[in-house]
Amino acid sequence: MTNPLLSDWTTPFELPPFAEISDDDYAPAVDAALEQARANIAGIAENAEGPTFANTIEALELADETLNRVLSVFYGVASADSNEKREALQRDFAPKLSAYSSEVSENKALFARIEAVWEDRDNLDLTDEQQRVLMLTRRGFVRSGAQLEGADAEALRDVKSRLSVLGTEFTQNLLADEREWFMKLEADDLQGLPDFVIATAKAAGEEKEAGGPVVTLSRSLIVPFLQFSERRDLRKTAYEAWVARGANGGKTDNRAIAADTLKLREKRADLLGYDSFADFKLETEMAKTPGAVRDLLMKVWEPAKAAAQADAKMLERMLHQDGWDGPLEPWDWRFYSEKRRKELHDLDEAELKPYLQLDRMIEAAFACANRLFGLEFKEVEGPVYHPDVRLWDVTRKGEHVAVFMGDYFARGSKRSGAWCTTMRDQKRLGGDERPIVLNVCNFAKPEAGKPALLSYDDARTLFHEFGHALHQMLSDVTYESTSGTSVARDFVELPSQLYEHWLEVPEVLAEFATHAETGQPMPEDLLQRMLDATTYDMGFQTVEYVASALVDLGFHDGPAPADPMQKQAEILEEIGMPNAIRMRHATPHFAHVFAGDGYSSGYYSYMWSEVMDADAFEAFEEAGDPFDPGVALKLEETVLSSGGSVDAAELYIAFRGRLPGVEALLKGRGLDKAA
Repeated sequence: MTNPLLSDWTTPFELPPFAEISDDDYAPAVDAALEQARANIAGIAENAEGPTFANTIEALELADETLNRVLSVFYGVASADSNEKREALQRDFAPKLSAYSSEVSENKALFARIEAVWEDRDNLDLTDEQQRVLMLTRRGFVRSGAQLEGADAEALRDVKSRLSVLGTEFTQNLLADEREWFMKLEADDLQGLPDFVIATAKAAGEEKEAGGPVVTLSRSLIVPFLQFSERRDLRKTAYEAWVARGANGGKTDNRAIAADTLKLREKRADLLGYDSFADFKLETEMAKTPGAVRDLLMKVWEPAKAAAQADAKMLERMLHQDGWDGPLEPWDWRFYSEKRRKELHDLDEAELKPYLQLDRMIEAAFACANRLFGLEFKEVEGPVYHPDVRLWDVTRKGEHVAVFMGDYFARGSKRSGAWCTTMRDQKRLGGDERPIVLNVCNFAKPEAGKPALLSYDDARTLFHEFGHALHQMLSDVTYESTSGTSVARDFVELPSQLYEHWLEVPEVLAEFATHAETGQPMPEDLLQRMLDATTYDMGFQTVEYVASALVDLGFHDGPAPADPMQKQAEILEEIGMPNAIRMRHATPHFAHVFAGDGYSSGYYSYMWSEVMDADAFEAFEEAGDPFDPGVALKLEETVLSSGGSVDAAELYIAFRGRLPGVEALLKGRGLDKAA
């Protein structure tokens, strides 16, 4: 019987035939694809013809096509709808794939051909895009150890293999902790909870078969519980469980994994000749050096801390007025901050939420993309990996652009957070391929027959991830290695964070923020109060983020700490972390940093990109129209369509004429007065 993962897909838009794929198909498909990829690599390395851009660099671009197709499906599904079999496969695949990657980078004959093309590049009449791909290919091989010999090459191979295994274990431990913990709520435990929180808790209880409402560690449930529950004891229990993910002892404890990971990263950097892992990692980013990253973070840290400390005094006063002695605690902050927001802005989540329906916010994101870039979205039927997933055909002037997949609801089989990925990237080499782009979120699923309602933060997350999706959908490059979001890590968040700005455009909310029951638009005074409150509590939000970024940098900018938890505590003490705020991601559940190398030494990237997104949206404001067609076209032609085919700084300068300073960021966060 033919393996469906290896067959031609005759489904609509050549989507993966999910209904035909079983978990038993993945391992043989990966093995077959690896065998094919190895044969392709051998064919390139042993080619009797002299090395050319076409028979070496372009051939490398196509060597892993089948493997990439199989893995895109597997990891897309395993991240969003995991089970024991898929988790076991992830553990099996990690060392296999690492070994294959090391084989390729250590292939001396192959690297000699790449080096020959590189040395002759000025005589090859290459396009700018080809020059860029050649540079990136050679740089990738060098940074993977292609120039190492003997024992050093073997040591690096072992380090990379072990890191791949540790990253998988970290992720699965975190998912297990998030999946297994929940707290049952009796009738008197519901004090202060609005109807929408109770409904979400009931839906979570049904999924857990708990016989009643529960609080889980899903952000879409635990955050509103912490905002509204009048039971301080329950808030503490829930909060401490939330921040203890990955640090509960036993087989799912991630603290030893974090320590081992940091030691291995230090060894990797040393083998490759770098002073620290941060120096190695940041070399290819816009920031370039740990010093540049720390400088940006500290410029934001001080005004953010000042704002947070001023807010903490007000919230602690409210705590004491309620009859509680002692200091404001982390499980108190959201509760009293929500009360204070209502006092300052006459605004509360329960009043706001009925106007932020998931379906209407999806429509809003699509409508903005239509006005800015001429994209049209038609919901279609097709194969999906879970019943919650929805599909849209994305077109422009009648031409197919992409397939967009949306998987919006939290469930126990889905890892936490929100992300954008692809099941097929845009490219032209080997045939014009249009992307299949997937947004995954963890919004609270409503009771049957009820509309899904979002918080304002949820709506911002939806726009953020859709900004990533646009980066993928509007990609217009020849080579898959530079397609879409294949850019510097501190540039990749620019399109996503920039797109969040359109959620705050009053005319967008006036049209799409309609009441779930009455269908009436959000009253103008409520809309204005909501917009006025967008920078409310920004000291807290900025402090918890920047603290995490500084800990990440501190872990990697120097010798690996023997005890990461002690190092975390030392960094937080050094920067004066406010007592009532904790890191957004403590080390044992800091998946950005320890689930893989993606954001290691790179969690600062959101803030680096925010410096640009604040400045980039000003281009529309300067034009007097948030949908100015000329600015939108320039944004697409420079930033969104180019992927990694041009240096990130060059792309931004092409759009804005210069690189920005931190002032626009501080202003956008309402921290310019605290600076």
